[in-house]
Amino acid sequence: MARILLIDDESSIRRTLKEILSFEKYEVVEAVDGLEGIEKVKQQKFDAILLDIKMPRMDGIEAFEKINAIAPETPVIMISGHANIDTAVDAVKKGAFDFVSKPPDLNRLLITIRNAIDKNNLVVTTKTLQSKIARCKVPEMIGNSPAIRKIHETIDRVAPTEARVLITGNNGTGKELVARWIHAKSNRNSAPFVEVNCAAIPSELIESELFGHEKGAFTSAVKQRIGKFEQADGATLFLDEIGDMSLEAQAKVLRALQEKRITRVGGEKDICVDVRVIAATNKDLLKEIEAKRFREDLYHRLAVIIVHVPSLSDRIEDIKLLSEHFINNICADYGIPPKAITNDAFKVLEKYNWTGNIRELHNVIERLIILSGDKITADDVINFVQNDPHRKSRKVTDIFEQFSTIDEVQKFIEVAFTDYKSGKGVKK
Repeated sequence: MARILLIDDESSIRRTLKEILSFEKYEVVEAVDGLEGIEKVKQQKFDAILLDIKMPRMDGIEAFEKINAIAPETPVIMISGHANIDTAVDAVKKGAFDFVSKPPDLNRLLITIRNAIDKNNLVVTTKTLQSKIARCKVPEMIGNSPAIRKIHETIDRVAPTEARVLITGNNGTGKELVARWIHAKSNRNSAPFVEVNCAAIPSELIESELFGHEKGAFTSAVKQRIGKFEQADGATLFLDEIGDMSLEAQAKVLRALQEKRITRVGGEKDICVDVRVIAATNKDLLKEIEAKRFREDLYHRLAVIIVHVPSLSDRIEDIKLLSEHFINNICADYGIPPKAITNDAFKVLEKYNWTGNIRELHNVIERLIILSGDKITADDVINFVQNDPHRKSRKVTDIFEQFSTIDEVQKFIEVAFTDYKSGKGVKK
């Protein structure tokens, strides 16, 4: 049911129009003057607004300007029994949808309201579609830290070449985004960006996923299937979480990179492929090689160019830019004006231990937009983020994972203790 705000100081006019509009299945909200109408617009969303021009305390033209600043997409129909043609023209010039004189012609009024609501729905639909189209484009890489500027420079140099790229970094840092930008700036950007999450596919199915299979190759192979390497012929293949790939699959990927040929599971024919491979991992592949879980020859094939994406804790100066970007995008998705955020709130966010990196920051900002008031404050961050009972604290074992030997742990503790005593602090 469409919701209409009726702003008029004459109670008889409001009562009459409300009866008519309610009969037409509209939900009607009343306001006795411009100031009350402005407060109503701040509190809820309307599909159309009927606004009288001649009112006490604040006239309709002034009220319209303030309403238009709060809800610019909402169509406003001006009504008056005292206005002349110049007033009507002035109102429309300022952005009003239409002008209706009192007493209103009911048929014309209803048609005008229907047209206004249709226009509003069209605007909303257009914005939704534009938002979806925007998501299909490569998102912007937000940040002005030295690390991010270096990544931008590397992408600009590497993208036009055919060099294979290995992207490293913790979960949630934006490794996929870097891969998409390399593809977008490459000579293969007109071809698809084919993505494979190696960690999400069972080891027994990964070969079929990458290289395809012939009909009857195994029990469930009821028809021939084209694998990701063939789909990415002439394009870019992104192997995400390649550190989780089985050794058997690694051997076949190595052959595909060396010989530029693949063989479908259950097939005998070699198929030539022209694929640029970009791989990503959150693991230390050199340690995986030592543990015999990753092929050294494949590593050297992939790591022609290594791009390391830093954790959010290593680019604290970007938190403000990222937060503002997320606020604008999330509020646009929700159809609400962007929420303000205080400098004190930013300071609290900067002290937060971002174990989930950019992905966690996005979720935190969305949570703050939903739960906070008109403005996101430091108290909001403390109450809804820092004091979250579901958030796990960092374990000692998480720190130990970055070391291979007890000597490395001891050295780390000695350096950290020395820095602490000297006043430098300990980097978390």
